[in-house]
Amino acid sequence: MDQVRGLRSRIERAGANVASRLGWASRGGGGRTPAPAAPLGDEEEALDGWGFKDTRFVVKPDGHVTLTGRRYNISGLDLPKLLPWLSGILQAPLAHDNRNVPHYPPAVPAARRDEALLEALRGFLRDDQVSDDPLVRLRHGHGHTGAEIWAIRYGRLPRVPDLVVFPEAHAEVERLVEVAHARGACLIPFGGGTNVTDALRLPVDEARVVVVLDMRRMNKLRWVDPVNRTACIEAGATGRHIAAELAKHGLTLGHEPDSAEFSTLGGWIATNASGMKKNRYGNIEDIVLDVTAVTTRGVIERPAVGPRESVGVNPKTFLFGSEGNIGVITSAVVKVWPLPEVKRYASVIFPDLEHGFQFLYDLQQSGAVPASVRVMDNTQFHFGQALKPASKGLAARLKSRAEALVVTRIKGFDPHKMCVATVVFEGTAAEVAFQERTLRAIAARHGGLQGGAANGERGYQLTFGIAYIRDLAFEHWAIAESFETSVPWSRALELYERVKRRVELEHERRRLPGRPFFTGRLTQVYSTGVAMYFYLGFYAKGVADPVAEYAALEHAAREEILASGGTLSHHHGVGKIRQGFLDEVYSEGARAVIREVKRALDPDNLFGASNHGVRGAVALAGETEQAP
Repeated sequence: MDQVRGLRSRIERAGANVASRLGWASRGGGGRTPAPAAPLGDEEEALDGWGFKDTRFVVKPDGHVTLTGRRYNISGLDLPKLLPWLSGILQAPLAHDNRNVPHYPPAVPAARRDEALLEALRGFLRDDQVSDDPLVRLRHGHGHTGAEIWAIRYGRLPRVPDLVVFPEAHAEVERLVEVAHARGACLIPFGGGTNVTDALRLPVDEARVVVVLDMRRMNKLRWVDPVNRTACIEAGATGRHIAAELAKHGLTLGHEPDSAEFSTLGGWIATNASGMKKNRYGNIEDIVLDVTAVTTRGVIERPAVGPRESVGVNPKTFLFGSEGNIGVITSAVVKVWPLPEVKRYASVIFPDLEHGFQFLYDLQQSGAVPASVRVMDNTQFHFGQALKPASKGLAARLKSRAEALVVTRIKGFDPHKMCVATVVFEGTAAEVAFQERTLRAIAARHGGLQGGAANGERGYQLTFGIAYIRDLAFEHWAIAESFETSVPWSRALELYERVKRRVELEHERRRLPGRPFFTGRLTQVYSTGVAMYFYLGFYAKGVADPVAEYAALEHAAREEILASGGTLSHHHGVGKIRQGFLDEVYSEGARAVIREVKRALDPDNLFGASNHGVRGAVALAGETEQAP
């Protein structure tokens, strides 16, 4: 026992010493309470499209494109090849003067009012925590599907929330649930509003006063335990805030979805999310140890959490993928890791997608998988090339031509087939060195040509910048969106080819203009299979209902995904956009369990988001409405 006490004392002293050096105040036990977070600078987000307000792609009179602002590695660069390349792929006349001018903001329907509800809310919330401003209500009535953004730019949403509240503490959320339940209102939790599943769209039959809880003021890092490498974080914290706050203490969460700048911890849990560095840090279900949430039955919480437990059916499991149906997530206890000692990038060019796929499979089997490794198809490879600025100076132009000569002439790669892998290594110097050696050897076996660290870093960071491309496409008469799946290794290439062909056939059958834009990449890897991420779009000028036509194309693609052994979703979730496929992935008994859990936890349907079929199939308000 003396040895045990001595060991415990040394561990506690070590934790206290680390905490003292980092400036943490004691919370008791191993935990430490960080100092308050500092602002990250200008964080105003756009209301009419993706991302930050100061950032958007614009086409200049000469046809060159630039990304405004200074946030990304392509910001402010002159991109002469992007618009001509997109025009060629779509076989469409994209040009500076061929614009589909948005008319944001659209008309916003009047709010339904309940004066008694408002009076009750003002009893414990400040005036700045309650808003019925039309544009605030509009923003909280949609996510980021192409249909939703098209609607607010070129059509309208005939039903949006009636009130938006901004809780700042768990106790306020408890009161909000109590008051809304008593008044017969409907509550919708809101994180970053980045979903692409229609999860925030209101059912057409929702007649109650709808109150949205915007959780982003609950963004504190409550405590950090450096000894046990855990932290408690409020659910409204966005990925960029979590990364910045943990970095102050030499730590990282490691969860980095494409939407990390804007999506929240609560949203990640509610959608059962995955990040680009999943290979090292895990998916959200691997990272989260415990969840606190408010339901109509009370608070789901635990007094403490261990590394792993067998304690019956843990209620927290109902919150993963719950999509706002059963309660409001207010905080979570998560695993954290030391910031990596080494972070390096790499890229590899392969003769074609099949070679890249076999490389990825062998790399996964080797046990030396980097934090992130993604293989992009030929279209996505050329997409990345089109996002490069023109080479400046004779030396730069000669270097670019020489590189192209090596790849296409000396190595014999077909420019119309070659693909590329971008890689991120994170870990200790020894880990990264081992992974680099292993990756190079496997890549060489599959005909890979090393493309350099600079291209790898650029390719990874482009993920955040190119998210703004969709809004540029809309303004030049193209409609586009992303979707994803996961699939066993043995059927992955079959699925890719079948989905691509099905999209081409559907585009032709529906007599849509030009050619479809279709591209895919292989992303997160598992011992049993791989995730795939697709972009799909088409030129829509002259099309009577572009939103409906896109929905039909994606629906056909999803049918082909399921027929090819793929999943309904890898990380986006179901929402309402995929509700029609649920009977193909769950038995009637399984769907009954989901409905009964909802009924038991929320018998009055206070949380009325109606996602993933908890109320059966629901119709959406204004699915295809155009502006009058």
